[in-house]
Amino acid sequence: MKTFAIIPAGGKGKRSGTETPKQYQKFHGKELIAYTLEVFQKNRLIDVIIVSAESSYFELINKIKKKYKLTKLTNIVEGGNERQDSVFNALKSINADNDDLVAVHDAARPLLPETILTKAIRTAKEKGNALVCLKARDTLLKGDQVVKEYVDRSEFYYVQTPQIFKYGNLMKAMKKAYENNFIGTDESMLVKELGIDINIVEGSMLNFKITTMTDIEMFEKLTVYNK
Repeated sequence: MKTFAIIPAGGKGKRSGTETPKQYQKFHGKELIAYTLEVFQKNRLIDVIIVSAESSYFELINKIKKKYKLTKLTNIVEGGNERQDSVFNALKSINADNDDLVAVHDAARPLLPETILTKAIRTAKEKGNALVCLKARDTLLKGDQVVKEYVDRSEFYYVQTPQIFKYGNLMKAMKKAYENNFIGTDESMLVKELGIDINIVEGSMLNFKITTMTDIEMFEKLTVYNK
C-alpha cells in the first residue's frame, strides 16, 4: 500500500491582502510551500508528493524541489478553478491502486506536526480513512451582530488537513460530485456523500491555515528561530 500526498497550491491568497499568493511568499528566505512540502518529504510513511498549481508557478516549484531536495515530489500538475478541481487533476495524474492512500493537505498549513501526520496515516491504514480535526475549545454561538443562541461545543470540530482516503473511494466521490454538479469545500464532504464513515484524528493549534495578515504575522513569529 502506497501513500500519496496531494498539495493543492492554486489559491490566489486574496484574503491575505498580498499580491503574491501566500504559498509562494518567502518567510525567513524560504517559500511557505517549501515548509509544507518538507513535512511530507521527511515523513517515512509518505511515498509520493503531487502539487497542483498554476502553470506560471511550475518553474518556481521545480526550483524549490531542487533546492530543498524534495525527492518525493514527482508530479506538478495544472490546478483548477476550485480546490476540488485541483485535487481531481492531481488524482488523475497518479498511478495508484484502489486501496492506496491519498492524503490531501493545504499548502498553507506549513506547521503540521509530524506526529499528527503519522497518526493520521496509520489510522487510515487501519480504518480506511482519517480526517484531522481540532475539537472546539471556545464558547460557540449563533448570531448576526447580536447573539441568537449558544451551541454545545462538545459536538463541534474545526476541520483541518490532511484528509486521507483510499484512492478508489476518493476518485469515486469526486466523480459523483461532478455528476451532481456539486462543489465541496473539502474532500471529506464528498466522501461522506458515499455513505462512508469518516474517522476523526485530533489535530493541533499549530496546524492553522495561513489565510489572513494576522496568520502571516503568527507564522513569522513561530518560525523566527528556525531560519
